[in-house]
Amino acid sequence: MLKNGFCLVNKNILRKVKIMFFKNFKVWETELAGRKLTLETGKMAGLANAAVMARYGETEVLCTVTASAKPREGVDFFPLSVDYEEKMYSVGRIPGSFQRREGRASEKAILTSRCIDRPIRPLFPKDLRNDCSVVATVMSVDPDCSPEITAMIGVSAAIAISDIPWDGPVSGVNVGLVDGKIVINPNLEERAKTDLVLTVASTADLVAMIEAGANEIDDDTMFDAIMAGHEENKKIVKFIQGIVEEVGKPKFAYESSDPDPEIMAEIEEFCIEDVKKALDTDDKLVRDEALLPIYEAVHEKFDERFEGNEAKLDEIMYLVQKHVVRAWLKDEHKRVDGRGIDEIRPLNAEVDLIARAHGSGMFTRGQTQVLSVATLGPMGDAQQLDGLDEQTEKRYIHHYNFPSYSVGETKPSRGPGRREIGHGALAEKALVPVLPSVDEFPYAIRVVSEVLSSNGSTSQGSICGSTLALMAAGVPIKAPVAGISCGLITGDEGVYGDFMTMVDIQGLEDFYGDMDFKVAGTKNGITAIQMDLKVHGLTPEIIKEAFAKTHKARNYILDEIMLPCISEPRAELSKYAPKMLSTKIDPEKIGDVIGKQGKVIQKIQAECEVKIDIEEDGRVFISGIDLDNAKRALSIVELIAKDPEIGAIYNGVVTRLMSFGAFVEIAPGKEGLVHISRLDVKRTEKVEDVVNVGDTVLVKVLEIDDQGRLNLSRRDALIEVKGLTPENDIEEAPRRDNKKRFGGRRNRE
Repeated sequence: MLKNGFCLVNKNILRKVKIMFFKNFKVWETELAGRKLTLETGKMAGLANAAVMARYGETEVLCTVTASAKPREGVDFFPLSVDYEEKMYSVGRIPGSFQRREGRASEKAILTSRCIDRPIRPLFPKDLRNDCSVVATVMSVDPDCSPEITAMIGVSAAIAISDIPWDGPVSGVNVGLVDGKIVINPNLEERAKTDLVLTVASTADLVAMIEAGANEIDDDTMFDAIMAGHEENKKIVKFIQGIVEEVGKPKFAYESSDPDPEIMAEIEEFCIEDVKKALDTDDKLVRDEALLPIYEAVHEKFDERFEGNEAKLDEIMYLVQKHVVRAWLKDEHKRVDGRGIDEIRPLNAEVDLIARAHGSGMFTRGQTQVLSVATLGPMGDAQQLDGLDEQTEKRYIHHYNFPSYSVGETKPSRGPGRREIGHGALAEKALVPVLPSVDEFPYAIRVVSEVLSSNGSTSQGSICGSTLALMAAGVPIKAPVAGISCGLITGDEGVYGDFMTMVDIQGLEDFYGDMDFKVAGTKNGITAIQMDLKVHGLTPEIIKEAFAKTHKARNYILDEIMLPCISEPRAELSKYAPKMLSTKIDPEKIGDVIGKQGKVIQKIQAECEVKIDIEEDGRVFISGIDLDNAKRALSIVELIAKDPEIGAIYNGVVTRLMSFGAFVEIAPGKEGLVHISRLDVKRTEKVEDVVNVGDTVLVKVLEIDDQGRLNLSRRDALIEVKGLTPENDIEEAPRRDNKKRFGGRRNRE
């Protein structure tokens, strides 16, 4: 029995059963963007290193973090996994799969996992080798309160109070731009109107992560939005710090994986000059070939010192190369390939490389090369989504493939990983703001970017390649989009001290640098941002400098490379692309167009060789390779959906012959009678003398009676359309008996 939330039990039962009380259960409450945010711990998932139930409005996410007791052997990286798990019960739905349970993570879940991963990963010790697992399980979703943001805050709090070494906490917020005003954590209504979808994560004083999609937002507005998010994050970070002071566990000690400084110095002295010579080239293959004998020489000389752990030498060689590249950039302003600090690699743009593709474009930047191919399809080909938010389908799809041959490796293809999904989503986000509306261009659009060669910035290459492919396919985009990245090298004092940035980073600069700040946009403004860091965060000064450099660089790419290749979208579609027509009908007429058991729409599709998709709001999309057939199908659909008009002339098909006239179908389900007196411009003795079943004839609607039956005239249509002269006079044909006849047949009740 329940009373006021408490269970009342018989006293005799209490003698036998122990009631569990959660003595460590605690709840903390604050406000975020005008809505209540609570974090609780001490009740759920007690065997994890730490667990926090984060509640924002009615959104609830259980966040756990677990670390292994011992380090993983044989790895030269911190083994962190981050999983954001969407549960359909959180929105009151049963999964649509055959087994009716959640399957593989959705694309949205993977992207959210990456957003949580990016700000927390740099805050772990770089020499930690213990496996660490972060899991955020979405249990309830309030449409006005983002589960992604709730998860990010909950994960941060869980790691912060755990015994796992970490230099957090962080916080994250969404930022929108609604009617020109910056809005923190916009609600459902505001998200429908926003020109900006921005996620900002921060530490107590630095911006740790930026992810954005925008409708051509200028640099200054974007910067102001980032700073607004950063200021809000500071409040939540302080809130979590208070929780840590109250219940935070001491951090466990671990054995550092860093190599012995003396041995490191010895190996560096032995090979550094050879490493410098090998790295000093703009050709990745030449560089890799030159490094091989150096690795062999190091192993030959030092393997005995690392018996049983020879892989440690490869990690040291990585550190030697990192030291060389960073010193060149920071101290000498020298880039590995000889470019100036803000000089872009040689560029090239081409279109129409694939004969039967609807559109194709290839963008080459140094040794990075991406081929993008656009395919147009009917709206029925739009991707159906089964997620936790209000989006149910996606009209524009971008897929990014990174085959092993692009980096000279021999690994078999096993489908896209998280990196490929993330890069594809970024390029997709960059192009969505410039796509025409469905009314303007009623097509589903898929672009596939194949990375043919990779030496850094393939995601930005796919943005440029996608733009070329869409324009070549005849998609009337509002403006071309280009993407470029900005890198960062910091000194001993990190981002607070002396730093330098460089534009268009290649592989080694990304690998050994501190930042990959990717910005895509048009001449008018930014459409997408993604920021990856290896440092704790960025100062406002670094962000401003990155914006300035990427703005200048992307305008150069557009003006000097892409637009000279193709200046505007093609006026006509490829002959291999489906021709798409659209109209809108009364939703109440959808059943008439579909027909019983789909017979009407199937007949239209078969006869006209088209595909027809009908939306619930009455929008109809017709696609076919032959434009004339598509137009014919469109006219049939419109005729079915609209009541025939008196005086209108139609092409119809003779369906039945009677002694008194012929029945003609002017559209599926719409049949009328042509009285024998109105079959021809001359007197007709027999109906068969003029028409036969199956003939296509012109008819004019003379009358629609009170039962909706049509009285038609071939005679009037011939006179009006073909200018024939009548050879006889006729009297008004007698009307059909409303009581006895319908469509030429007697009614039986």
